[in-house]
Amino acid sequence: MVTARADEPSPIEADDEARHDHLIVLSGASWGDYQRAMDIRGERALPRICFLEGQLQLMSPSRYHEAYASVIGRLLEAWCMANDIDLTPYGSWTLEKKDEERGVEPDECYVLGDVAEPERPDLAIEVVWTSGGIDKLEIYRKLDVKEVWFWRKGRLAVYVLEGDAYVERTKSSLFAALDVALIERLATVRPMTKAVRELQAALAER
Repeated sequence: MVTARADEPSPIEADDEARHDHLIVLSGASWGDYQRAMDIRGERALPRICFLEGQLQLMSPSRYHEAYASVIGRLLEAWCMANDIDLTPYGSWTLEKKDEERGVEPDECYVLGDVAEPERPDLAIEVVWTSGGIDKLEIYRKLDVKEVWFWRKGRLAVYVLEGDAYVERTKSSLFAALDVALIERLATVRPMTKAVRELQAALAER
């Protein structure tokens, strides 16, 4: 069992307890153990559970973890509204592949376009708030998610699936005109409505 602590917070995070995720990683777990953990949790939102080839992770995200994921998602939604791009949020959609021994629940995820019954999201957003967890990029690699964004220590990293590997890019392949650096900067602005207004103002100037 590994219990991890949060990375160093930015100045906006003053509440020490609220900035810690509660994270446990168990090694030597089976797919059946993963499924039993999912069954025990039931319809509750937490803990978020992921699985990678024998590693089982249970995580209850901190208040600030959740806030960053939500703000980044709302900024993306506002940008898409301004640019007439259709997308649908699916929250922490449970994504699984038994034959690849992988399962994950993103902090946020999205499907582009008008898709009635999507098989998987096009974009997953992850806040890396606590060290010592499972390599989620390796999970997503075999789940065929086209793009994954990771927020960590004030930086938004964009990973694009090219063939059988993710490649870090400065631009999104899904949203070619998106200014990733602008989203990165506005993700720290509070309240969220102010961040969205600043995004709208920046777009209006272009």
